[in-house]
Amino acid sequence: MIRIININIITVRLNTDIVGRIAITPNGTVAFEYNEHWLAKGYSISPFFLPLKSGVFTAKQHPFNGNFGVFADSLPDGWGNLLLDRLLKKHQVNPASLNLLQRLAIVGSNGMGALRYEPEFSLVSPIVSNNLNTIAIEVEKILGESECSNNLEKLWFMAGSSAGARPKVMIRHSNEHWLVKFPASTDSKDIGKIEYQHSLLAKKAGLQMPETKLFEGKFFGVKRFDINNNQRAHLISAAGLLHADFRLPSLDYTELIKATRALTRNENEVEKMFRLMVFNVLIGNKDDHAKNFSFIYTNNQWQCSPAYDILPSNGIGGEHTTSVAGNGKPQLNDLIRVAEQTSIPKTKAAQIIEEVSSAV
Repeated sequence: MIRIININIITVRLNTDIVGRIAITPNGTVAFEYNEHWLAKGYSISPFFLPLKSGVFTAKQHPFNGNFGVFADSLPDGWGNLLLDRLLKKHQVNPASLNLLQRLAIVGSNGMGALRYEPEFSLVSPIVSNNLNTIAIEVEKILGESECSNNLEKLWFMAGSSAGARPKVMIRHSNEHWLVKFPASTDSKDIGKIEYQHSLLAKKAGLQMPETKLFEGKFFGVKRFDINNNQRAHLISAAGLLHADFRLPSLDYTELIKATRALTRNENEVEKMFRLMVFNVLIGNKDDHAKNFSFIYTNNQWQCSPAYDILPSNGIGGEHTTSVAGNGKPQLNDLIRVAEQTSIPKTKAAQIIEEVSSAV
């Protein structure tokens, strides 16, 4: 039987170092304070909303229900929430009764990136399986409204609090950490092949990509770029960084590229984000919401993470979720306009557009 206890304070760690602590204010929002040792030797885990300085930071209600974006990134959504809600209900726990601290405690050390939350509520014992065909059958049962009581715990543990709507699990392959996706109920059965083909196309177009693989000839897998030699790196999505609502069109590529420059202070990273925009437009990836862009802290600096979730997809009303110079159905001149608005040299922008166009 799962037992969720009341807690007043969450300790936030980055790998083994204590970063700070989280509490809930009387109005139900999150308050955060950095640890004094982290203030002396660490860095801001969310530069635009949690600058590295002493004092208590209080989150606003919108857009993360009273949470800070960097911690909201750790929480599951879509598939992960579906599994968690069913697991809680199976053990007579009302999911609506959990507050933000309890939800972070459930994530514990099993989330993406390097942040960990203590105390940790382990809902299940570690259960790992690399039989992807068997897992796919259980995923179909869940999507088909079956409670799948015998394998719910396994699927929840292997989901690893990953984000996104498509079912996915974390596996070890050749002693390395991989994320493997399965078709959602609205996907075509060959969605894995389609995403794999576009990952190869993205590499050809000059995008920074993680290693990808097609497991069993049908399940798309990506090597986790937040883990290197079993050491985790800190990640923050554009949604978490900018407090942008990823469920709605709330971001423009001009804003995203300007934020990339402000965060990384590196024109190479700015050009990476511009190239990703061009690729998304040319392949028709309209599901380019704010959580599908991330930044990674490595070698004592912020960089764009490798690209992910890039394949043709429909947006709301057939428009890009992240607009291009204000246009949800962009043309070539909109790409040029973004370059102008973000001070990318015209010759460099034209070169990137030509290289991506040739590859696509």
